Amino acid sequence: MNADHAAPHEELELDLLLEAIFRHYHYDFRGYSRGSLHRRLSRAMQSHGCDSLSQLQHRVLRDPAVFVDLMGFLTIQVSEMFRDPAYFRALREQVIPHLRTYPSLKVWIAGCANGEEFYSLAILFREEGLEDRTVFYCTDISPAALERAEAGIYGVDRIPSFTENHRLAGGRASLSDYYTAAYGAAVFDKSLRRRAVFAQHNLASDQVFGEVHLVSSRNVLIYFDRALQDRSLGLFADSLVRGGFLGLGSKETLRFSCYSDAFDDFEEGEKIYRRNVRDLRALDHAA
Repeated sequence: MNADHAAPHEELELDLLLEAIFRHYHYDFRGYSRGSLHRRLSRAMQSHGCDSLSQLQHRVLRDPAVFVDLMGFLTIQVSEMFRDPAYFRALREQVIPHLRTYPSLKVWIAGCANGEEFYSLAILFREEGLEDRTVFYCTDISPAALERAEAGIYGVDRIPSFTENHRLAGGRASLSDYYTAAYGAAVFDKSLRRRAVFAQHNLASDQVFGEVHLVSSRNVLIYFDRALQDRSLGLFADSLVRGGFLGLGSKETLRFSCYSDAFDDFEEGEKIYRRNVRDLRALDHAA
């Protein structure tokens, strides 16, 4: 299956597969980028020995274990700690001073994957003295990813890049202070998770669950189509306090979203935006 030149029958099979997943398992991938879905499902078909999406659909509907495995193909869980160190340095130097003015803080990591983004923020907030007044909401569509995030165990071979990223992000201590290494794995200190809540949340179908001061959702929107991007940005706008902050990935933008007017540029180079004080009701009506 060519991801860039899918035949009409392949597009129909894709529609039917996504609809079947939504109706049977209540996971909504219908707003994901078509090209990305074709690439991921092509790998899933090879893994399960299927010649078509129809065959894959047949197996997914009749064997929940196949669907669990398919989730690993449909959801991207690749990240690293302090990825794009300049982003975390900007949070530390530009955003944290504003967050210090609040007596209590809530941070939403939307699409937390295997937890690298959460541990990065938890360490940053500890180093800046804000950990004890912060609750971190770590959400993802994948239960398996959430389990890995909560465990906080990573291959020891990844630690050198984590360490260098932490240093470049302005780390105030050695990253080794936050983990224990043994038997080829690094286990991050469970105390980092004492202020964290791990929960399933689907940006395609779920609603806002609380009011937060920072949303960090990086390299998630790039896998969505325009409509789902707008829906997600609407959720972020609705969840943020006035003056709250939104961090996106380096290849993501608010520029063409119907919610762009809900935010002001804060650190545009690092894709950090600030929720402005306009009433969003007009935007919601327009959307």
